[in-house]
Amino acid sequence: MLDADIVIVGAGAAGLSLAHRLPVPARDRPAPSVVLLTAPAGPLTPPSRTWCFWEPGAGRFDRAVTASWEWLRVRGRNGAVVRRHIAPVRYKMIRSDDFEALVDRDLAGRPGVRRVTATVGAVTALPGGDARVRATGAGGAPLELRARWVFDSRPPERPPPARTRLLQHFRGWFVRTERPVFDPGVVDLMDFRTGQPDRGLSFGYILPTGRRTALVEYTEFGPAPLPAEAYDLALDDYTGRVLGSGAVRVLATEQGVIPMTDAVFPPPSGPVFRIGVAGGATRPSTGYTFAAVQRQSQAVADAVRGGRRPVPPAAHPGRARLMDAVLLRALDTGRVDGPDLFLRLFAHVPAGRLLRFLDGRTRLYEDLAVGLRVPVLPMLRTAAELPWLRRRPAP
Repeated sequence: MLDADIVIVGAGAAGLSLAHRLPVPARDRPAPSVVLLTAPAGPLTPPSRTWCFWEPGAGRFDRAVTASWEWLRVRGRNGAVVRRHIAPVRYKMIRSDDFEALVDRDLAGRPGVRRVTATVGAVTALPGGDARVRATGAGGAPLELRARWVFDSRPPERPPPARTRLLQHFRGWFVRTERPVFDPGVVDLMDFRTGQPDRGLSFGYILPTGRRTALVEYTEFGPAPLPAEAYDLALDDYTGRVLGSGAVRVLATEQGVIPMTDAVFPPPSGPVFRIGVAGGATRPSTGYTFAAVQRQSQAVADAVRGGRRPVPPAAHPGRARLMDAVLLRALDTGRVDGPDLFLRLFAHVPAGRLLRFLDGRTRLYEDLAVGLRVPVLPMLRTAAELPWLRRRPAP
């Protein structure tokens, strides 16, 4: 039996971010004891992946940032180009291995933090208000932990019911190209010159690190992921036909699936809280998660330091979630043309306002101004029908 003030289940972006912020003492109380449970190497260990976000100036994790940019670009299907300068904000790229190494270095000298390799089973509330975590250690021995609070980042066994359920699924190549086709100062956020699927939309996404090196992803918003070979064919077509890259050397790959849903995540109860994707940190309309994880982690750390119940706050305001639900439904029904909608937003909405909108930090009048840049009638029709649609469980 291990006792701790706080147990964090999972060492992905959410678990590591929370562990990094927690062990700070307050004036009248010591830092909490923290156990971070990490899955052993194997099928439960997520592969290396890339996280992107925007923030002004220097940030908490800049030592792990691979590259950053202050220009974003969107390309339409017909070649139309919109470039936006986002300074003083920068768009930042972090590799998960670098992020984990930074957190490990920072936590190594802090007392009260322990990292344990284990496969977690049941997490239950106990009489009296504490929680119990049952797990299996790296050597196969049973392990039991008792904590005042448990923060669980594992995906739920079954997603919550939803009216709309899309997936943002993608595969990326880290490439070195024969020709210098990349602009190291500009991120291609959405390039719609890819072949569009029958349902949903697709785009290229380029994070350049040099004239010949970049992470190039093929992304779809749609109902189901593709086989790996289908992504590779799409990437081969995009780099060769669209970018004119010449011969491409693939240095590494990454692949993922991000839920895009208007599901309502259950409110926290007892001493066990969901965090990260499992706690609703993913923005349904874009798939961005990392920045919301940081907001939730900081709020939890502030509550612990202040002696309050550390309930993770909603990652996105209610009005933003409602707008996301309308957009997802409009895309899923085909009432709006996705590539045209996103190009119009980037072309006509000021960069600062658009980033605040994507972060869910705009005021009502700004939301209305953004709404005037989308197909109004299809979106109003979709908004009117949402209250009458049932939320259905995942198949």
